[in-house]
Amino acid sequence: MIKVGIVGGTGYTGVELLRLLSQHPDVEVDAITSRSEAGLAVAELYPNLRGHYDELTFTEPDPERLGACDAVFFATPHGVAHALAGDLLAKGTRVIDLSADFRLTDVEEWEHWYGQSHGAPNLLADAVYGLPEINRDAIRQARLVAVPGCYPTAAQLAALPLLEAELIDTDHVIADCKSGVTGAGRGAKIGSLLAEASESMKAYGASGHRHLPEIRQGLTRAAGKPVGLTFVPHLTPMIRGIHATLYGRLIGEPGDLQRLFEQRFINEPAVDVMPAGSHPETRSVKGTDICRIAVHRPSGGDTVVVLAVIDNLVKGASGQAIQNLNLMFGFNEMAGLEAPALMP
Repeated sequence: MIKVGIVGGTGYTGVELLRLLSQHPDVEVDAITSRSEAGLAVAELYPNLRGHYDELTFTEPDPERLGACDAVFFATPHGVAHALAGDLLAKGTRVIDLSADFRLTDVEEWEHWYGQSHGAPNLLADAVYGLPEINRDAIRQARLVAVPGCYPTAAQLAALPLLEAELIDTDHVIADCKSGVTGAGRGAKIGSLLAEASESMKAYGASGHRHLPEIRQGLTRAAGKPVGLTFVPHLTPMIRGIHATLYGRLIGEPGDLQRLFEQRFINEPAVDVMPAGSHPETRSVKGTDICRIAVHRPSGGDTVVVLAVIDNLVKGASGQAIQNLNLMFGFNEMAGLEAPALMP
């Protein structure tokens, strides 16, 4: 049994960590922080957790208490982990950061997209990008893991087999992605209000979104050369879910694309390649750490279309963070993550 802390426990990813960890056989949540809700019982703010965390209360961040944990999750806005991660690592605590603080390897690019100075460039060399499907061995040894974003998780998993097999034109890759409103966080925003988001869909960030460099960085690693990416996110009137549609132009006869995807992910517990001709639905992964994928070649032409769906709060955030924790501590990789999706 290990003890973990959660910094920033009042947002959607924080409460999702609590929900999932309540079923984990090898983890005890010892500390959860919130400056705004310090002193409040967790079960009072989140009554769905009554009976699971009745003795746990939100506290101010205390480096000594957090440093006594085996691992600490940061479910915080960008920039917070920069300030605390170094002290925790020095105490021997392993850090799993759900924000974007350590995802990008280029400091200047991070500062450009996130509009602030990077607070811990000295830690970037220690950070491992936490996509298990590409970095499993490195994650096992990691002291600091940068959990991928939700859009980047779906888009990269959709593209990996094609790029690794050098089957598509790397100059023109398109990721057309849709997200539920929880992707915008729990803070009050006009665009996330029911009357604003319901019965409507819109694109945003079409000329540049902060997840663009993260996706491009991952695709470039997979391809072994720069990838020209067009990424357009959309807000959809649902609570949870990411639907990513990836388009690529084939540069030769690809052979059996269905078999390519099945073989690439055959040993991946969090990826489900659907039968040929499938169209995966976001509701089929609601509440799970699973990415469901389908590959199509319309009319047998030179375009390949890959459909990928995830729950943005689970495989796109908290579930993937726990998947990383499990690898880091030698647990079953899917411990605490094996419940089926919620339907309807």
